[in-house]
Amino acid sequence: MIATRPELRGDFGMAASTHWLATAAAMSVLERGGNAADAAVAAGFVMQIVEPHLSGPGGDLAGLIWSADDSAASEICGQGVSPTGVSIDGLRSLGLELVPGSGLLAATVPGAFGAWLTILDRWGTWELPDVLAYALHHAEDGFPLLPGAAASIAAVRELFVNEWTPSGDAWLDHGRAPAANELWRLPGTARTYRRILAEATGATREARIEGARAAFYEGFVADEIERFNRTAWLDSSGDRHSGHLTAADLAGWRASTAAPLSVDFADSYTLLKTGPWGQGPVLAQEVRLFDEVGLMDHPVRSADWIHLLTECAKLAFADREAWYGDPVDANVPLETLISQAYAAERSALIGDSASSELRPGSPDGRTPVLADLPAASAAAGGSVGEPTLQANRPARGDTCHVDVIDRWGNLLSVTPSGGWLQGSPVILELGFPLGTRAQMFYLQPDLPNSLRPGVRPRTTLTPSIVLRDGRPWIAMGTPGGDQQDQWQSVLLADLVQSDRAGSYDLQASIDAPMFHTTHFPSSFYPRESFPRQLVVEDRLDPTVIAELARREHEVVRSGAWTLGRLSAVAKESDHLRAAANARGGAGYAAGR
Repeated sequence: MIATRPELRGDFGMAASTHWLATAAAMSVLERGGNAADAAVAAGFVMQIVEPHLSGPGGDLAGLIWSADDSAASEICGQGVSPTGVSIDGLRSLGLELVPGSGLLAATVPGAFGAWLTILDRWGTWELPDVLAYALHHAEDGFPLLPGAAASIAAVRELFVNEWTPSGDAWLDHGRAPAANELWRLPGTARTYRRILAEATGATREARIEGARAAFYEGFVADEIERFNRTAWLDSSGDRHSGHLTAADLAGWRASTAAPLSVDFADSYTLLKTGPWGQGPVLAQEVRLFDEVGLMDHPVRSADWIHLLTECAKLAFADREAWYGDPVDANVPLETLISQAYAAERSALIGDSASSELRPGSPDGRTPVLADLPAASAAAGGSVGEPTLQANRPARGDTCHVDVIDRWGNLLSVTPSGGWLQGSPVILELGFPLGTRAQMFYLQPDLPNSLRPGVRPRTTLTPSIVLRDGRPWIAMGTPGGDQQDQWQSVLLADLVQSDRAGSYDLQASIDAPMFHTTHFPSSFYPRESFPRQLVVEDRLDPTVIAELARREHEVVRSGAWTLGRLSAVAKESDHLRAAANARGGAGYAAGR
């Protein structure tokens, strides 16, 4: 296959992300002597400004880092917890069967800011004002509004005019929605970050970073968030609700780090993922299944290969529904779920035809329980992304991603999301809205992912790092909600098979036709599922599509270039590589 762009190669540093301005910021940091952690943090703050429909200061993140100094990897959890004042009974008393997909009831503690500071403090070298300078430049001097952002604003313009009036003040020009590529500024967000920097005093770099964290989580930002949550705003339930977040909720939370989940597969490869507070273990379960079903013995993108990938995904995501949740509060049988013995047992369920059932397993002999979900409308079938409120209809949001590698061998994969402009009303005094991650909780008791006070919802954010022969090889990731680990599984299987054959090309593999299934319940309101549905790009071989249909997959053609926004960086013994997705026209890689 001919790639849309060349795979980048060099030996100094590489960055790849979902927006060219974020990639440019990361590369600028590397060129000025910063390391991969400094570069990723700069890119992350830029994405909050230039991809506001995909990420914001009120959102969250999941990250992985390979530290050259430590010769080890760490997980970074920037997923905030639910308010201490929230409960299933409380939301049920409002007549709700699901947590709304928009508005203040769906808010958790904003985790992204604290997580970026944790990365900068522990693994970076720069001062916070220096990494924030790129985002502040775009917020104050302007940036070209992405067509997707402009479309998101246009879709909720009526809502902004009639209900979420602070959002109208921030995103409309006297009631007019901005046009695609129009120069736009975010002075409110800039003022908040300027004030944080002014309050971030201290005698050492670490003290100044901690001062910034305190200004956000214990200072004026937390106070304003609590004040705003006392007001009722329209949400996707069709009613107006106030929120539950308090300044005490923010003060009691910190981003955390831990050893990542690790599984070996395909003889010489190791996958590193985040824990069961997100969907990270899904890809770990998938690669274990790949070994059991002999996936690597089939030609890439053949009918057999796609069928096996899809059926493996169905089994892994079924286990996600039954078993994943915040391990601080839920008893997740993780060791068994990612074991080879369990994969061998589960692989026996895969047949020649598409399965139509959601089939979680029984790790350690435990009986799985699935949530009872309201019937979903088939009108949303095959949709990609994360739904928010568009008048009385769902609008779609999504996520961002950045990968960075530096000349010292530090490697990062970070997936920030949430705090979308179309997800919740803007807190005008701060210049940004809160996130809506609590929509992933179930309002049914005694499930691993049931709503409880002070716990993390099971996020879909799921970055990846892959080792080859025990040494860091690839950092990769993508936006896409529930599709993230599916699209990554396709890319990973493609790259591993190419690598075992003697060569691989990051860009060609990212550009190749993509697919995913919507067989299992979505993590997002209104939690729809479409058994046996397989969404494919039209560029897939027609004979393969026909064979998949014969095997009883409900094939939906999505268009030629519609699925996946993958990016990746890689390390070889004598050079570095990078590539980014051409779909959507915003993702770019840079390096030298």
